[in-house]
Amino acid sequence: MKGALSWPFLRLYVLTLLYFSGNSILNVIIPLKGESLGASNSTIGLIMGAYLLTTMFFRPWAGGLIQRYGAIRVLRVLLTVNGLALLLYTFTGLEGYFLARVLQGVCTAFFSMALQLGVIEALPDKDRAQGISMYSLCSYLPGIFGPLLAIGMWQSGETGGMGLFAVSMIAIAILTGIVGFTARIGGQPDDTASGEEGRGPAGASGREGERRSPAAAMLRATIQLGSNPHLFRCGVLMLSASVVFGAVTAFVPLYAPQIQGGNAAVYLMIQAAVVVAARFLLRSWIPSDGKWRSSFVGGLMMLLVTASLAVGLSPSAGAALFYTGAVLLGIAQALLYPTLTTYLSFVLPKAERGVLIGLFIATADLGVSMGGIIMGPVSDLTSYSSMYLICAALAAAAALLALQRRVRQASSAS
Repeated sequence: MKGALSWPFLRLYVLTLLYFSGNSILNVIIPLKGESLGASNSTIGLIMGAYLLTTMFFRPWAGGLIQRYGAIRVLRVLLTVNGLALLLYTFTGLEGYFLARVLQGVCTAFFSMALQLGVIEALPDKDRAQGISMYSLCSYLPGIFGPLLAIGMWQSGETGGMGLFAVSMIAIAILTGIVGFTARIGGQPDDTASGEEGRGPAGASGREGERRSPAAAMLRATIQLGSNPHLFRCGVLMLSASVVFGAVTAFVPLYAPQIQGGNAAVYLMIQAAVVVAARFLLRSWIPSDGKWRSSFVGGLMMLLVTASLAVGLSPSAGAALFYTGAVLLGIAQALLYPTLTTYLSFVLPKAERGVLIGLFIATADLGVSMGGIIMGPVSDLTSYSSMYLICAALAAAAALLALQRRVRQASSAS
């Protein structure tokens, strides 16, 4: 096999699957463990949200360091730190969980940038889309089996301690390290980037990285978030949608027992399976002409509204509506991000496209973290059901923005 399906890249996809397996288990275990220790929803939401909030903050620095030192070199350091973070979960309480989530957030910022930049630069143009698609699919696959494993570990832990959970975290840390430390990108034994002279897989020299620091580039991009109408609209839509995604990830494990026949593992497995299937089967639906498809994007936002309503009304309507919400949410999650990213790749200025799209990705990270940090106190003051109905109202307001057909032409691709 050649190109995106050659052995070096298959190893990178396996590495991606292993790396995100730990998080798919933790997304269920952390809320359950927090509740068992008497933590409030606000505290649980803070711990869950710390992960992607940290990822958002460190993402600009990740790109610059990867360009300077190379993807593989950075990858090996972050896998070591990620292994230590996974070990923290095996012997600490909530304070240790918070620290571990922060460490994982830093690692994920570098991991996702290193893998995606490495794949983009190592593959020829005709294979690039396939490589990124394979990476994306492997990052979602753990969400299919991880929740079920987590529920099994938790139920066994109620009678005999959390031995299986500890073993799984240690095993994932070791396997991820073995695969990661033997990984190669582009057939090279190591990245040649070092110091000022080297060039990393992103193709940028060390001198260029020094001339424009990641922090300065992100500051300039942040200013454009308000002045560029295309970036502003896509950013608001992605932020609003991600709040819903984050609220589901953080609190469905605690909410599902309130629904007759509801099971958090089944819900999360259905959602993840739909995301994977929809991204493959419906990929041709994603517009790729640089035109704003208000009806298509608005339809995706209305799917999100309907999914939130279904989840919020499930205690009175039953598990069938609950799982219907998982299907609708999975379709919206599968199509909204690539649709908005593809649109921005056409309309943003080429000179700053990479940094601006990085800022757009950061709005997704921020939204998911806010889904835990902000919606936790909301559920404490009201209820889980009311919180998901509030999420539906937020998505409905964003849908109105999506349905606007025209925006002021403040920028254009060049």
